[in-house]
Amino acid sequence: MAYRRHRPSRNWGARVHEITWAGLDALVLENELLRVTVLAGKGGDIAEFCFKPRDMDFVWLSPDGLRNPRDVAGGGADDTAVFLDSYEGGWQEVLPNGGAPSDYRGAAFAQHGEVAGLPWDADIVADGADEVAVRLTVRARRMPLRLAKTLRLRAGEAELVVEEELANESGVGLDVMWGHHIVFGAPFLRPGHRIRLPGGARVVPHETAIARGGRRVAAGGPYRWPRVPGAGGGEVDLDVVPGHGAPSEIVYLTGLDEGRYEVVDPDGGLGLRVRWDATVLPHLWLWQESGATTGHPWWGRAYVMGLEPFAGYPTDGLAAAAGNGTALRLDAHSTRSLWVRAGVIDGEGT
Repeated sequence: MAYRRHRPSRNWGARVHEITWAGLDALVLENELLRVTVLAGKGGDIAEFCFKPRDMDFVWLSPDGLRNPRDVAGGGADDTAVFLDSYEGGWQEVLPNGGAPSDYRGAAFAQHGEVAGLPWDADIVADGADEVAVRLTVRARRMPLRLAKTLRLRAGEAELVVEEELANESGVGLDVMWGHHIVFGAPFLRPGHRIRLPGGARVVPHETAIARGGRRVAAGGPYRWPRVPGAGGGEVDLDVVPGHGAPSEIVYLTGLDEGRYEVVDPDGGLGLRVRWDATVLPHLWLWQESGATTGHPWWGRAYVMGLEPFAGYPTDGLAAAAGNGTALRLDAHSTRSLWVRAGVIDGEGT
């Protein structure tokens, strides 16, 4: 990480701090309303998104906390656990493989491989009381990809702006899965919270249940959002966050009129609004783990929900997404840009 050892100190307006967390380089972007911690040493993860007036962190942190990926567990080799062993929750960048381990054109990828497990270079590119910004860059190791993202926070605004550039540095066309693995949990998420989406969404269930406890949504589809056939009959309201112990589930939302969703507490109106360029990431993965998985990796301790803008589905990996035509196609020596914004909703009508 590029440190600014003689950077002027400031404790008002927008500011940025360089810290170490669990032995990993990290940057903290902060203003009067938000504190956002970004792990340069691990995937460029956003491990904190705290709304300061309510001391409310929207991202979930796992019971095991943050672990340095170099601190490898003593168990056997496992291409799924390589992600989960150092998964702290939060918000990850996923590229070029989404979900399960997969082989693509001779390259073998682990779960959510590969940039989520790599250290990123970081530099502070704006440092004023009115605005701060940091730029993170990484090169994948098994595909000729370079990804750069700038995270920007302005004074007085409860919104983080992310601007990205993905480059294919080779002379051959490539398929990639590209996504933002955004996960909500305690202290924010509770049963009864509402998911708001723009019109046009269709629900495509994952082909099989993801846990032994069965599933909530009937196989088949696509169905119209939000009321879908239940696996045991009747209907399931997918726009209402289920209670503790509900079956684990993952579905894919397609056909969105725009890239936008909101997760809101109906009692007080506090929530988070995420917007993005849906021409680049046209799908939205909805993952819910409400405590039904009593074996590895959750052991009944997770009550979480992921709402993840993505290019490509299902979670069976890049080969499957390339095969069904949902992966993002990068032409030779081409670059794709993306923007994502995450802002706090503080009360109804905000």
